[in-house]
Formats: sequence, structure tokens, C-alpha cells
Amino acid sequence: MNVLRTLIVAAAMLAAMSLTALAAPKSIKVATDATWPPMEMVDANKQIVGYDIDFLNAVAKEAGVSVEFKNTAWDGIFAGLDSGQYDAIISSVTITDERKAKYDFTDAYTSIGQILVVPKTDKSSKTIADLKGKKVGSQIGTTGAMEVKKVAGVESKTYDEIGLAFEDMAAGRISGVVCDEPVAAHFALQKKEYKEKFKIVGKAFTKEGYGIVVKKGNKELVALLNKGIKAVKAKNLDTKIHTKWVK
Repeated sequence: MNVLRTLIVAAAMLAAMSLTALAAPKSIKVATDATWPPMEMVDANKQIVGYDIDFLNAVAKEAGVSVEFKNTAWDGIFAGLDSGQYDAIISSVTITDERKAKYDFTDAYTSIGQILVVPKTDKSSKTIADLKGKKVGSQIGTTGAMEVKKVAGVESKTYDEIGLAFEDMAAGRISGVVCDEPVAAHFALQKKEYKEKFKIVGKAFTKEGYGIVVKKGNKELVALLNKGIKAVKAKNLDTKIHTKWVK
């Protein structure tokens, strides 16, 4: 009888341990490259702020977890996820088939497109192809960089941070910049040192969805985040966040 009781207690303990292991995390560490305004950036108080930050905080609240953000350079952000330095990435990451082969994504939480920014002195360019024989900038490893490389005759110049591309264009070293629509609007329409110098031309020429990235196979975290995303959208909190950050 004592042996049976011991076995029952042991089985109950194992079941409890299994449930604990499968339980949702109380907190998650999330990487973001805070050089992509207005989506993610560092403010005057050295705090990480932006659309993605507010959005994930809202998602986390709905999902019942807390978030710790880690500012991480884009060129190493996926390697950090691979090595377990953080649990997820939210950094304006477009969901692509190539990335989905290596990582799991949440549902798309917003949609954007790539667009071209040129100096106001350029009276004719409307597309990347119009800049053949010239240099066009983008951030390394982004879908913008991929789009520039597709166009024959255009020299692609990539940067660790998108702000450096706009600095080079202001100095006349490149003739255009390709980036996500919200980022283009920030630099060309909002940033005081550039809004008299740059303009957005043409229309967005891609249609992309941003997703939160997690390690391949971490279905529990994906489900938890998707639950939060659905709740945020149901309450129209995403619309309020968009209005706050995207001008």
C-alpha cells in the first residue's frame, strides 16, 4: 500500500512539473533594432520607444506577460535569437518564405510596403529603375535592400542603420533610399533637417506584413502572442497606436 501511495504521489508530482513546464512564461525578453523610427527608436531619455514597442506592450498585457526589450543591431539580431539570448524579435520584420523556413512567426500585426525617397532636386525619378547608373541606399538585410538588388543597372549601397543612408543622400553620395513606408515618412516628412530636402515618390511597390519572430518550434509562445494580438485588434488598440506613431 505504501509503495502504491508513493507511486501515486510521484506521478502527481511529475504531472505538476509537466504542467509548470508547459505553462505560459511570466516574462519574455524581446530584441529590437531601435534605429528604425517611428517603429522602434531610442528617445531623448535613452528609452526604447515606437510603434512596435507600444504594440508589443499592449499584446503582452492582453496575454498576461511582461516584456523586457533588448536593443540589438540588425546584423546580429537573428543570431541572438538562435543562441537563446532572447525569446523573440519585434523589429519591423517582414514575414517572408525564406525567414519562415528558419523561424516561426506570429500572425501579421500590420501591413506596409517599400517606397522610394529621393532629393527634392530630382524632378523625374519615380521608381528605382529611374535611377539606373546611380547609387541607391537601404539597410542591410532588409526587404528594401532585396528590392534594390533586383533592379539591373542600379548600384546598391547598404548600411547598418537606415539613418546613415539618409545622411549620405543629404551629402549627395547616393541618389535615393528605399525603406518601409512609415520610416520614409519619418525621415522625408517629419524630420526637420530633412523635410525640406527629401520627398517620397511613386507608390509603395511591395505589400508586406510584419510579424513577431520566435525560435522554430516554440509553438506555445507563438500561440500566446497571437492571443494577445487578436485581443489588441479586437479592442482597436492597434489603430490608436498607429495614429500615435505613423504620421
